[in-house]
Amino acid sequence: MDKKPWGGRFCEATDKNVEKFTSSLHFDRRLYRYDIAGSIAHAKMLCKQGIIKRSEEKQIISGLKEILQEIQGGLFVFEEADEDIHMAIEKALVAKIGKTGEKLHTARSRNDQIALDMRLYAREEINQVIHLVKKLKKALISLAKNESKTIMPGYTHLQKAQPVLLAHHLLAYWEMLDRDEQRLEDCLKRIDVMPLGSAALAGTTIPIDREFVAKQLNFSRISQNSMDAVSDRDFVVESVFVLSVIMMHMSRFCEDIILWASDEFRFVEISDAFTTGSSIMPQKKNPDVAELIRGKTGRVYGDLVAILTVMKGIPMTYNRDLQEDKEALFDAVDTAKNSLQILSEMARHLKFNRTKMYSDSTKGFSMATDMAEYLAMKGLPFREAHRIVGSVVSYCIKKDKDLSSLTLKELQKYYQGFEEDIFLRLNIEHGIGARNHVGGTAQETVLKRIRSMEEQK
Repeated sequence: MDKKPWGGRFCEATDKNVEKFTSSLHFDRRLYRYDIAGSIAHAKMLCKQGIIKRSEEKQIISGLKEILQEIQGGLFVFEEADEDIHMAIEKALVAKIGKTGEKLHTARSRNDQIALDMRLYAREEINQVIHLVKKLKKALISLAKNESKTIMPGYTHLQKAQPVLLAHHLLAYWEMLDRDEQRLEDCLKRIDVMPLGSAALAGTTIPIDREFVAKQLNFSRISQNSMDAVSDRDFVVESVFVLSVIMMHMSRFCEDIILWASDEFRFVEISDAFTTGSSIMPQKKNPDVAELIRGKTGRVYGDLVAILTVMKGIPMTYNRDLQEDKEALFDAVDTAKNSLQILSEMARHLKFNRTKMYSDSTKGFSMATDMAEYLAMKGLPFREAHRIVGSVVSYCIKKDKDLSSLTLKELQKYYQGFEEDIFLRLNIEHGIGARNHVGGTAQETVLKRIRSMEEQK
């Protein structure tokens, strides 16, 4: 019978179906680098504390480095019976260096070991996500600079509302991603906590040096409660939440692009490199990349719901349910990273139809609010101004006219205070330029904001 490292109190072999059902090795093997790094730091600490000999430390570290090379070179054989990445590496280490390898697990448990591995993984991956968010932010700035004079209709309720600069619209997504970056940075603070030394749940009677291990692994803090340390997955939940928000923001951007690329809008042309065709309709050019990002957002939401559901009923401390945290985090990270990477590239190759955007921005009585504000500046209560302009719009609809095509005489039927300067207020360029307050769509304001964005680290 192949005895498990934990099998001392067992008399029967584990059922093969149980081995298969409980094994996490097929997905947690990707943690091998972090598991080995944590084991090397742990071995150094055990030696420093006089718990193992210097020669044993060297044997252990040498063996672990050999295993690392074998895994990276595709030479390592993973066996389902090994259960997880920890046992697979420990078994291989003992096979290489003998009984000395069994000393490595002194003063630790798989409970604090996996908590460490997950934190090391999350710390590295979240840093990579931050890099990709910065890349997409940079792509949006580049687009905005190129389109700093392009006027387009702004929408509410998917109906034409008021003219804005395309750059202003694009930079709204930059603001979203900037908040995402801040959330990621904040999330890192809670990931950067070293749990090793908590052992199974109560700590250990062996005189360990947790601060030494934390320094070896570049953690800024160590956990303060051993029970919390082995059962805490808040950092996983928080990471997947932030990734969900990032996906939501990308999905919204993709929804705009999908709409704009349609024949009904014709605002943008997506590069052939980021579209596909139809197997039956020769004329089709489908925005599949944008649609897939929009669809994959639901997957990441599912990952968030999955880990929240796993966590909601777990009593103190470690329970095997926590094995289910990995696939949710892995999938969310992979999906977000891939989506950020390809969206950054797609965004750089967008070509906007400036003429069509400008033409559409003149439609739908988009300057009605400017007319109402004109009257408000003449002393009318805004609600009265709103009513007057609404009546003017109603007249235009009946007469199939636009606001700018009305004569002063027609306007004065609704309010005698209209003067010739109203026609300047109905000019789109003037309306956009007048919105030069902080956060407004005026070109000078947008360009100033771009400069501040570019100065950001």
